[in-house]
Amino acid sequence: MSGDTCLGSALCPAAGHKPKAGGLKGSSLGNKYVRLNVGGSLYYTTVQVLTRHDTMLKAMFSGRMEVLTDKEGWILIDRCGKHFGTILNYLRDDTIALPKHRQEIKALMAEAKYYLIQGLVDMCQAALQDKKDLYEPVCSIPIITSPKEEERLIESSMKPVVKLLYNRSNNKYSYTSNSDDNLLKNIELFDKLSLRFNGRVLFIKDVIGDEICCWSFYGQGRKLAEVCCTSIVYATEKKQTKVEFPEARIYEETLNVLLYETPRVPDNSLLEATSRSRSQASHSEDDEGFELRDRVRRIHVKRYSTYDDRQLGH
Repeated sequence: MSGDTCLGSALCPAAGHKPKAGGLKGSSLGNKYVRLNVGGSLYYTTVQVLTRHDTMLKAMFSGRMEVLTDKEGWILIDRCGKHFGTILNYLRDDTIALPKHRQEIKALMAEAKYYLIQGLVDMCQAALQDKKDLYEPVCSIPIITSPKEEERLIESSMKPVVKLLYNRSNNKYSYTSNSDDNLLKNIELFDKLSLRFNGRVLFIKDVIGDEICCWSFYGQGRKLAEVCCTSIVYATEKKQTKVEFPEARIYEETLNVLLYETPRVPDNSLLEATSRSRSQASHSEDDEGFELRDRVRRIHVKRYSTYDDRQLGH
């Protein structure tokens, strides 16, 4: 049996009393049970439990280490006694139910390391890793807080970028009847796309821009397309802000930015099969690869020449 709480000052060492030091032999303890004072918490257990595993406790109670006792015979261990009951349960059963919270598991692991109970240390480490994996985010969405931050983030990204600007507080007029619902639908679509294309596209949110709801699409550091979802409409003697939800257009532009993923190394057999004429078969493989890449690049520039006439990668 073991006690998990301190039994009071009456059982603790008297003030001014110096603990006695000495060695302990299993045969010299006399009784089946030994009394332990671990940081003020009192425990009863047997020598058999304490010496089951090759730990520091076994060294203490097999006579290999010096131990301290008070005048009432309690063996003193200068550690926090909060988790010592759990330590004893592990020594008895070789398994325990670990605490639910990470901090409690870390505290228990620190005690297990002190007593050199490697099996319990391994259990705690495995539980901490499981909890880390459980709370690991599926994807991270940066939130823009300054124009310079946005510029650095887009330029340094190796992936295509989709940005949603939403700034409801920027509205000077009242919303139309469907605008609130459409604004929410835009945000929901952003969340769905960020999960679906996680790892392939960098999704970012912007809450500092001038627009209320606007999508922007980037590839290789430059802007490719924009879908603005807000406009001003005129009602009777007043202006209203209208928020739209062009779902098909947004989805189409998201698929288009996938063309700007990091290109793969050209397949030599494909380059040979797509050569313009047999007379070009004498060209080197490097020349053919350059020709195909240049041809694909011109196609992309034509599609997005509205925004920037620079060649991709420049």
